[in-house]
Order: sequence, then structure tokens, then C-alpha cells
Amino acid sequence: MFLALSCLSAAALAAKPAAHEAFYRCKDASGQTHYGDSKPPECEGSDTEVLNDHGMVVRVIEGTATAAARTQREVAEKRTREERDQKLQHDHMLIETYLGVDDIERLRDQRLEQVESQFRVTELSIRNLRERQGTLQSQIARFKPYSEKPGAPPLPDHLAEEMVLTVNGMNVYQEMLAKNRAEQAQIKSSFESDIKRFKELKGIK
Repeated sequence: MFLALSCLSAAALAAKPAAHEAFYRCKDASGQTHYGDSKPPECEGSDTEVLNDHGMVVRVIEGTATAAARTQREVAEKRTREERDQKLQHDHMLIETYLGVDDIERLRDQRLEQVESQFRVTELSIRNLRERQGTLQSQIARFKPYSEKPGAPPLPDHLAEEMVLTVNGMNVYQEMLAKNRAEQAQIKSSFESDIKRFKELKGIK
């Protein structure tokens, strides 16, 4: 008897039509609700609920604002994951690379000495160019329009060109000095951060 009733119940469920998507519902910018058996034009850009024939929400079509917020959230979550992974990788590198704080400081000093050597070479180049500029200025002073002597010859093109090249060269080297100093500051800051984090990982006071 129980088996027969179970078979009848199963047959009844199978014969019952499944609920399907039948209506669309949304609210426009003014808060008015719109319905339709297809997506109403008023729903364009708004979150739209899709209901079955029992009035149950089966899915939601994202509107412009919701989709943009979701994308922004996903981008932020991805950035957070990447930053976390980078931090873990950096921590692993610190532990695997250095035995102690002395090792980090030694590498820092080596890097700083390399950059400082480049700085000294650049400074020497600037001094040489300044000396050349002084020599050129003395030569140029004998020619018009810089000389007030009557009958002074006009400035030769090659002297003018050499002066321009000398001044431009000094400007380039001055920019190199500024970048060099910024690089030294960045190296110090980076290694200070590494030393602090290494101590945290190793429990060093």
C-alpha cells in the first residue's frame, strides 16, 4: 500500500509543470516599479529581477551601477590578494636569503657604495664641464657681441655650438645627480624596512 502511494506521489510531482521565468520587475530612478513579460524599457540600466510563474525571484540582471560596484569590488579584492601574496613572497625571501641583520646591512652598504661611486663620477664630469665652460667664456669674450672692442670679429659658430653642448651636458649631469640622491634615499628606506621586517619575523628586539 505504502509503495503504491509513493508511486502515485512521484507521478503527481512529475506531472506538475516546472516553474519557469515568466516576469521581469524593476524600479526606475524615481522608485516606480515596472513589470513585463519581457524586460521593460524602463528597466534599462537598473537591477532587474526575473520571477517565475509563482512570483519567486529566480535571478537578478545587474544594472549599470551594481555591475560597476561589483567590478570595483573585484578589482580591490584582486589588488588585496596580490599585495598579500607579494608580502608573503618578500617575507620568504628575507628568511631564505639572510642569516642575520648584519647580512642585510652589509648588502645595503655595498649597494650604497656603488651608487655613491656613480655620484662621484658624475660630480667629476660636472667639474670638468664647468672648467670647459670657463675656458669657452674667455674665448667668446673676444668676439662680438660680447666684446666691446672696435673691429672685434663675430663669434665663430663652432664656439657657440660648443658652449651650448657644454651647458646642456651640465644640465644632464645635474639631473643624474638628483636621481642618484633619490636612489640612495630609496635604498636606505627599502633596507630599513627589510631590517625591521626581518627582526619581526625572527623575533629580534
